[in-house]
Amino acid sequence: MTDFGIDTTSMSTREAVGDYFSRLKAGQLGSLPALLGLLVLVIVFASLSDTFLTMNNIANLMAQGAGKAIIAMGIVFVLLLGEIDLSAGTASGVTAAVLAMHYVRNGNLLGGMGNGVFIAFLVVLAIAGLLGVILRIWAGVGFAVLAIALVLSGTAANPWIEILLAISVGGAIGVLTGFLVSKIGMPSFVVTLALFLAWQGVILQFIGEGGTLGISTSDVLFKVANGNLSTVGSWVLFLIAAGGFAAVSLGQHFSRLKRGLVTQPTPMVLFKVGAIAVIAAVATYLLTLNRAPNPNIVISGVPYVVPIVLGLLVLGTYVLNRTQYGRHIYAVGGNREAARRAGINVEKIRASVFVICSAVAAVGAIVYSSKVGSVDPQAGGLNTLLFAVGAAVIGGTSLFGGKGRVVDAVIGGLVLAVVENALGLLKQSAAVVNIVTGLVLLLAATVDALSRRRAAASPR
Repeated sequence: MTDFGIDTTSMSTREAVGDYFSRLKAGQLGSLPALLGLLVLVIVFASLSDTFLTMNNIANLMAQGAGKAIIAMGIVFVLLLGEIDLSAGTASGVTAAVLAMHYVRNGNLLGGMGNGVFIAFLVVLAIAGLLGVILRIWAGVGFAVLAIALVLSGTAANPWIEILLAISVGGAIGVLTGFLVSKIGMPSFVVTLALFLAWQGVILQFIGEGGTLGISTSDVLFKVANGNLSTVGSWVLFLIAAGGFAAVSLGQHFSRLKRGLVTQPTPMVLFKVGAIAVIAAVATYLLTLNRAPNPNIVISGVPYVVPIVLGLLVLGTYVLNRTQYGRHIYAVGGNREAARRAGINVEKIRASVFVICSAVAAVGAIVYSSKVGSVDPQAGGLNTLLFAVGAAVIGGTSLFGGKGRVVDAVIGGLVLAVVENALGLLKQSAAVVNIVTGLVLLLAATVDALSRRRAAASPR
């Protein structure tokens, strides 16, 4: 939601609201178009389908859209620099294939890949670690080293080891992409388009044409996208999420008031905290009711994907808003040359966002693989990447760099999930789904371009 930031602490609530609408007229729209669009879509589809607003379908909608929304959260970091990562989808597919192979082969990746492919896989991971050292991206080095250690250890199948391995391989892939873009100086579009094709080939090599690696027999891996918290766990999540948001928001607000710094009017802060708490409480209550169509079965509780998405949202928001690294990302995205002259290591920042993108994409791969219970050669392909980029843009992240938030990916992901889910309920063909999704994305890109033009033309 667009922030009600103001210029002085003396502005009243009424004046702050007026200032907010003035900034909307100036083209500073934020996520407002996406939120309004989401509301319209929900109203339209609810009127067309009797089952759309059932709690069973809403919980299913969350699980369906979570994987792509998570990938979009990583892509936001890349888009903030005005770059693009077209390989995020198939890179996530590679991590999903490694995860599934490690599980199916009981930790014996050598037997699953064969000698030549296994050695090449280790060499690529080692190269990623070396490039991480050159770039001084120590997180990337850590991902590569951990992936090598897990592969060579031959540890028996364990869902937590497989999850850790997938994320580590994702981070290592990000180092390779980041090096080619930042150090070699190749355009990100060209690099990631080439890697999109390359990783698609790697997935096919790992799984085999027409092959499938099942993971549904693992209770942990299957429940990532299909399981639910208990009723008690659901309310604990509510207390942690709503209480944490209230504590942070009110703490920062009154701290700034005490020091005489610029802040929002207190009534607005209280309204925002109260509204989010009420919405979260109502959603938690409804999700803890039995939503199973069969009266002999009980399905209740907040889906596991909700705390996963919330955790990534909090972490990503903190990194961008509360750390020096986050401020450097916005600075480089806003004006690369000015950031360089200010002493920011632009090369390192540009490479690091691809590491984040690929590592987060691996988390998305775990979620979408869990939803279907298997990994096939199309993992991360087809429309996965297009929907993920679309989610970030629809939510309000600019394709031109310098403007966007992690929450944009979640909002945009909800919009696309609603479209896909509702059209499926209405038994529309894949052609209709693609056409509608494309039009929604086109509309979002148009709004972004027009708002930037209006903002540039508005007096400062």
